[in-house]
Amino acid sequence: MAGYRFKCKDIGMKCDFEVRHASSKDELMQIAATHAKMAHNMQTIPQDVAAKVDSAIRQD
Repeated sequence: MAGYRFKCKDIGMKCDFEVRHASSKDELMQIAATHAKMAHNMQTIPQDVAAKVDSAIRQD
């Protein structure tokens, strides 16, 4: 299944979290935001981090 993917490691985090096969960038960002809140104690994603995530998203 084609889709969007992202790894925390791709933005320099020491974390094995990976999103595979998200159907859209919006879906991926929602999944990543939930992960960031739960695993990294980020209540909101700072603009610079969001930009790094966006630039690290890959499409299959």
